[in-house]
Amino acid sequence: MKESNTIVIKIGSNVLTKSDGNPDLPRMKKLVSQVKVLQDQGKKIVLISSGAVAFGRQRVTPRKKLNAVLKKQLWASIGQISLINEYQRLFGKQDLNCAQILVTKEDFRDRKHYLNMKNCLEGLLEEGVIPIINENDTIAITELMFTDNDELASLVSGMINADTLILLSNVDGIYDGDPSLSDSKLISVIKAESRITKDLISPTKSSFGRGGMMSKYSMAKKSANLGTQVLIANGKRDNILPDILDGNAPSTWFEPKATKQGTKKWLAHGESHFKAQIIINHGAEKSLNSEVIRSLLPVGVVKIDGDFARGDILQICNEEGKGIGLGRAEYGSNLARERIGLQRQKALIHYNYLYLFEDE
Repeated sequence: MKESNTIVIKIGSNVLTKSDGNPDLPRMKKLVSQVKVLQDQGKKIVLISSGAVAFGRQRVTPRKKLNAVLKKQLWASIGQISLINEYQRLFGKQDLNCAQILVTKEDFRDRKHYLNMKNCLEGLLEEGVIPIINENDTIAITELMFTDNDELASLVSGMINADTLILLSNVDGIYDGDPSLSDSKLISVIKAESRITKDLISPTKSSFGRGGMMSKYSMAKKSANLGTQVLIANGKRDNILPDILDGNAPSTWFEPKATKQGTKKWLAHGESHFKAQIIINHGAEKSLNSEVIRSLLPVGVVKIDGDFARGDILQICNEEGKGIGLGRAEYGSNLARERIGLQRQKALIHYNYLYLFEDE
C-alpha cells in the first residue's frame, strides 16, 4: 500500500443499517471515532455516506401507494435530516465539525461548476472540517442519478486528487466465488494489469442501496487506473479504518497506475453524460492510441452525431461504433461539421482534454 494522506471513505447502506432496516447507530458512532483517529494522524477525510433512504423509511410509512421514485424521494428528503443530524451529533462529541454536501450527476458535467465544488471541498479540508457527501435523491431522476454511491465516491476521489479510496460494504472484499460459500476465497490484491472475470463477482445487490460488488469492482478499477489506490473492506468490522491503513484488515486492494491529470480524471467519468458522438476513421484511432501525444483533428472525423457547444463533453467512437474515449470540445458542432475531413484545422479535442478508455 501507498501512504494515505487524503482519503475518501464511502460508507454503504448495509454498513449503516441493521438487518431489520433500522439505523445502526452504534456502528455510526464507532466509524466516526475512527475518522477522528485518522484525522489526528494528519489525514484529510471525506465521507460519502449512504443511509438517507433507510433513515427515512424508519420514520415514515406513506399513507397511500406511491411509485418507487416518489417513495424514494419522500424517504430521502426526510431521512437526510436524521442522517446528517446524527453525524453532526457524533462528530461534535469528537470536537469536529462536519459539512453536508448534496449533489447530482449534473453537478459534475460542467467543468466550471466542477472546479467550484472542488475548491469548496479543499477549503473545508484545510479547515479540518469533515465533508459528508450524498446524492441528492430528493431531486435526482433516473437519467441524472449516479449508478450508486460507489460511482459518486470514485468521482469525488478524482476531483480532490485523493491518494486513497475506501469502499466500506458488509463483506471483506472481492472473492473468487460467492462470498456466502465456504470454499470462496478473498482476493487480497488486484494488480494494475489484473483482470477479474465477471462470473467470479457476486451480482447480489444491497438491500437498501442500488450497488453491488460488480459496481464496486468497476469503480475501483476506474479509480485505480486514474492513480488512486482503492480498498474494499467490511465496514461492520470493529476498528476497520485504522486496521485498513495499518494493513491489518482483510480487504481487497487495487494497485494504482500512474496518476492522471485532473482534467482527465474529470473526463473519465463522462461516459454517461456526453453531449454528442464523434466518429473517427481508423487512421485517427491509430494516431490517438500511438505512443506520440496527439490531439483529435477534424481530418480524422467522418461523422458527428448530435449538437454541442464549446466546452461540452464528447464521446469518441471508431468506425465500428465502439466508444474509445472522451474529450472536451474546443468549438461548437456547427463549425466542427464544416471542418470534417479537412486538413490544417484547429484540433476539435486538444490532448490535454482527451481521455482514452482503458480496460477496466
